[in-house]
Amino acid sequence: MITPAYIRTMAEYNAEMNRRLYGAATRLSDAEQRLPRGAFWSSIHGTLTHILWGDRQWMSRFDGWPRPTTPIKESAGTVEDFAVLHAEREKADADISRWASKVDDAWLAENLTWFSGAANRELTAPLRLLVTHFFNHAGPARSTMPGSPRT
Repeated sequence: MITPAYIRTMAEYNAEMNRRLYGAATRLSDAEQRLPRGAFWSSIHGTLTHILWGDRQWMSRFDGWPRPTTPIKESAGTVEDFAVLHAEREKADADISRWASKVDDAWLAENLTWFSGAANRELTAPLRLLVTHFFNHAGPARSTMPGSPRT
């Protein structure tokens, strides 16, 4: 079962993995970061930008963050400058950790209803499932859970 302690642990783990990932990406040139690599979001830069977009999308639902206005299909191009992207990632990770410190069992027991632009319809799902999806999407595997609500 997903607990508040699990969420806090995952927030810290995710922040650490992002520090390592961005540290590695920093050693690449801008051209290497943007080189198409056959990934779903094309390049390393595009993938990192989409992950930040996805985190912001979910946190707009979980914690009232401003909702990204860019559609999911354009999410890989929302932050052009890597230094800005890196700084925004660090801020997002700190804000996710602050949110995680406030999550309690009562909140986790609720359902969330939202309009999904990707599915083009309203969806409802248990917050416990959605938080798991959130960390799977944002985590080191950087994948979307098959069959789960998409970002």
